Amino acid sequence: MLQGFKEFVARGNAVDLAVGVVIGAAFGGVVTAIVEKVLNPLVAGIVGQPNFDDVLAFTLGDATVQPGAVVTALVNFLLVAGAIYFLVVTPVNRLAARRRDEDAEPAAPADDVRVLTEIRDLLAAQASAPTDAERR
Repeated sequence: MLQGFKEFVARGNAVDLAVGVVIGAAFGGVVTAIVEKVLNPLVAGIVGQPNFDDVLAFTLGDATVQPGAVVTALVNFLLVAGAIYFLVVTPVNRLAARRRDEDAEPAAPADDVRVLTEIRDLLAAQASAPTDAERR
């Protein structure tokens, strides 16, 4: 499944991107609840803070640099992307594959199989045809 996720992200298909944006917006509330009510308390238990914003924070002059905010945004992105992929893209791809399988015509037999079938049919016709002795 993760290989399929990598292909989905790398494919860059505009339709998949549009679906991702729409579904991502719809899942915004769900993801926010998961992050705020489940993930942040777990992070707080491990790191001691409810998110990664202040982790590795440092001050340069009067400015505070917070590289942990990037980690927080990355975690949120991965949650949204994973939810969209596993709840929408994977089922849609399976449905599309089933439809392709149903619509696909049976494959033509390979040349060697076709030739062997003709030989078999000719031998069967010869075996059932009356011989010269039987005709007299």
